[in-house]
Amino acid sequence: MLNISADDVDSCLDHAGLIETLRRAFRQGAVQPVRHHHTVERPGASDATLLLMPAWNDFSNAEVGNGYIGVKIATVSPDNNAIGKPAVMAVYLLMDGRTGEPLALIDGQRVTAWRTACASGLATSYLARQDASRLLIVGAGALAPHLARAHSAVRPITEIRIWNRSSGNAQKVVDSLNAAGMNAAVAGDLDEAVAEADIVSCATLSNEPLVRGAVLKPGTHVDLIGAFTPTMRESDDEAVRRASVFVDTRAGAVKEAGDIVQALKSGALKEEEICADLYELTRGDKPGRRSDDEITLFKSVGAAIEDLAAGIAVYEKHRA
Repeated sequence: MLNISADDVDSCLDHAGLIETLRRAFRQGAVQPVRHHHTVERPGASDATLLLMPAWNDFSNAEVGNGYIGVKIATVSPDNNAIGKPAVMAVYLLMDGRTGEPLALIDGQRVTAWRTACASGLATSYLARQDASRLLIVGAGALAPHLARAHSAVRPITEIRIWNRSSGNAQKVVDSLNAAGMNAAVAGDLDEAVAEADIVSCATLSNEPLVRGAVLKPGTHVDLIGAFTPTMRESDDEAVRRASVFVDTRAGAVKEAGDIVQALKSGALKEEEICADLYELTRGDKPGRRSDDEITLFKSVGAAIEDLAAGIAVYEKHRA
């Protein structure tokens, strides 16, 4: 069995290529049970979350062949930032689809960062204006640099702003992006930054809305990545009410995504008003953006099909 490190993952992937890999994966489909989601209560500290995310190729598809089975084991520990560790920890186990033989144990944190950002890039390819050039990233965690590159792979981004509760962490991301030749700066006032952006990409562990619908300009695309439990939220009801709403998977979004669950509960959104998921967008079953003035909102909670597609891509490239 191969042991594939974070550096190995980086050497096997590029953002534009993984976006296209995910596009093919959603078009082809896979068996993807709803993920196991467990709260780990810890007295005197924030609750952690344990996630088990299995998926396997659809073996009824004659093109699959032996195929693969994969499962990600992940934890989310909000207090980790205080000790300088990432909130998300994970490993990914890839197995032979015919025999169940373990093939590779892959660094799950890095796979998660790559596939999450590229899923947002995939959605942006359908939902952002073609001329979208101003990107605001809310949150300065491990995802932020990947989000800058994924959105830039599908739209002509010329200006990147980073907002974070800790401006020092935002500056670190800005410095890394500028060193890579991108045009980045720290954003000051969040409402002002949201109002100026063409794409707002939010990746936080917030329990309170950060993106206010009242300040969104016509034509903005809002990309929401955090709020992976019903009690978390990154946007308010007005943002959801003003936008055409899209999700990565309908089953996951209406059950787990706080931005969707809370909007459904308040009446700001009806389930039948969700325009499409990534399966429907990639297959052309439903349209994406329909006008330059339309506000679009994409809510991602993470899908095991994304991990499977990324894990296979890493394994096959590493083995070659």
